[in-house]
Amino acid sequence: MRAAVYRRYGTPSVVHVEETPAPVPGKGELLVRVSASTVNRTDCGFLSGKPRIVRLFSGLRAPRARILGCEFAGEVTDIGADVRAFTVGQRVFGYNSVKFGGHADFLTIAETDLVAEIPAGLTYAEAAPIVEGAHYALSMIRAARVSAGQNVLVNGATGGIGSAAVQLLVHLGVHVTAVGASAHRELLESLGAEHVVDYTREDFTALDKKFNLVLDVVGKSTFGACRRLLAPGGIYLSSELGRKWQNPVLALITPLLGKQRVLFPIPKDTRDDVLFLKNLIESGEFRPVIDRTYPLEKIRDAYDYVSSGQKIGNVVLRLRAER
Repeated sequence: MRAAVYRRYGTPSVVHVEETPAPVPGKGELLVRVSASTVNRTDCGFLSGKPRIVRLFSGLRAPRARILGCEFAGEVTDIGADVRAFTVGQRVFGYNSVKFGGHADFLTIAETDLVAEIPAGLTYAEAAPIVEGAHYALSMIRAARVSAGQNVLVNGATGGIGSAAVQLLVHLGVHVTAVGASAHRELLESLGAEHVVDYTREDFTALDKKFNLVLDVVGKSTFGACRRLLAPGGIYLSSELGRKWQNPVLALITPLLGKQRVLFPIPKDTRDDVLFLKNLIESGEFRPVIDRTYPLEKIRDAYDYVSSGQKIGNVVLRLRAER
């Protein structure tokens, strides 16, 4: 099978498309013929091995998983012993940030892992980017215990995590202020944002408004700069460690010092999240935003684009044509 393989940490230049043996499903596993995957921040972090804390999970000196691609959509072509929830021929999508494997023609995944049947009417390319950004957004929103009627600001609202966060917050009945370029105002409003702040023209930290949660999903602000935006009891939450790892430290300190605090939740991968997102898609309350699509042979270009920080929503990797 074709696979995009890397054997050492580095830039996209270390990735090579080559022929490798196809995996065989073990007990309780599915064999999925991948039609579409994505290139995202998780993949980029594991490719570069940065920040270095990533290597505690991916391998200290060299990557353990040689084929990246944490998201996938495809068809079940074989099943291992004792599989009960899936059958050969089913169209499925899913997420795996331990084994990865989506950047190849075939992968295996346990039926109890983050995998579910593709909602009716979605193509493989539309199904592939459902989970990665959204499950990070879900983790942060749940940690902050956001509730209907609250005011939340999302910085980086046009990215994979941000565009999912806006929709998930709207689903909860939250008033969303989205920070993004004015060129994407129509997109953000279509996702449900009530207010859009153009970061190219206005410093969102200078807004004369209070928020229950400031959610920075691109890690380009600080608690110090955003504190004035927080209502009493308000929460600042960033997707990044921050300068000198300040965000995990502040998450320990701020609850002891005042009414405003920092959270730094560790996301948990659960199949329930995949099923939750599937239901939201079927109800029309969530849709992954897709920026560009690349063929597997252009995977280095896909990595370069994602690493540029300019992508809107998700970048899809197409491994075979839709049937």
